[in-house]
Amino acid sequence: MTTDRQQLFSGTEEPPEYLLLDTIALGAYLKDIVDGLGTDFSAEKFRGGQSNPTYKLTNNITGATYVLRRRPPGELLDSAHDIEREFHVISALAKASYPVPKPYHYCADEQIIGSSFYVVEYCSGRVFWNNDLPGLWNTDRAAIYEDMVTSLAQLHLIDYEAIGLGHLGRGGNYIQRNFSRWAKVYEQSKLTDIPDMDWLIGKLPDMMPKEEQTRLLHGDFGLYNIIIDAERPRVSAVLDWEMSTLGDPFIDLAHHLRAWWEPVDDIGGAASSLAGKDLEELGIPTMDAYIEAYCRHYGISEMPYRRFYLGYAQFRYAAMIQGILKRAATGTASSRRVLHRQERVFEVAALARRTLEGQHQA
Repeated sequence: MTTDRQQLFSGTEEPPEYLLLDTIALGAYLKDIVDGLGTDFSAEKFRGGQSNPTYKLTNNITGATYVLRRRPPGELLDSAHDIEREFHVISALAKASYPVPKPYHYCADEQIIGSSFYVVEYCSGRVFWNNDLPGLWNTDRAAIYEDMVTSLAQLHLIDYEAIGLGHLGRGGNYIQRNFSRWAKVYEQSKLTDIPDMDWLIGKLPDMMPKEEQTRLLHGDFGLYNIIIDAERPRVSAVLDWEMSTLGDPFIDLAHHLRAWWEPVDDIGGAASSLAGKDLEELGIPTMDAYIEAYCRHYGISEMPYRRFYLGYAQFRYAAMIQGILKRAATGTASSRRVLHRQERVFEVAALARRTLEGQHQA
């Protein structure tokens, strides 16, 4: 039976017991900080996402809505779930008129609800969990993909120093540092031996480009992290800045291209791959055409070291999946619906190896 990702991840739900919010304590804390929230409000958890639990707060009298995002309780991986960093990035981008939710407040006091959290604007609109955008007109699909790639290139062109994010990353040698981080995440999350991951960890350091650019990165720029305007095929807000940093923009791009290179998962529902789809019929660009559009907006002729960046993005994604599986095993996953299977890590790791060895079209 095929999983309907749109139905599964859309909307809100009652949080599991370990993620329930103390709305009384929260209301007492926020009543003089967030105008309009008051103390009489409900809290529902958004269904989507596997990392930081995110809630819709609704004033029970006026209907005013806000979003709260928190670190999950429990033992966490090193450097993961850095919502203070995320709030700082959102605040800087909002001042730069980049499409993000309006930030209201960050709270580092874990005594209020059991973990640090922040509150931002609730952005109405549409979130699509299927990359083929079922139910839309071809012209709308084309417009959404064009605005999405434009938004990514615009992000990479932002003067991060000018908006106060110059300290977000160390700058330089980003590929090596990012690789070390995800290799560590994989090792900390490992539940079984995966020979292709061992091969990748051994080989990737010798394949890295000798030069790299430094730009502001999102870290997980995908359709599922973007709110599309309710009426127009335009990007309204970009969400989930937890992994944002300063680094190589082509790592961001290669991960974003996952819609085209991710293996199909028709049963588990963990993926929404465009592989095997008739893209011309759908009005969606091919990966080559999409890369060309990015390069045009970014102001370059072609994507450099394309095979390396795609192979590395596939390795990193395999490590991400392993982290989700580990959180599920330890009971710290934000969502109760963990669709990834251990077999996916084997599958994506094998794809990364084939890409880097030239056995897969990159």
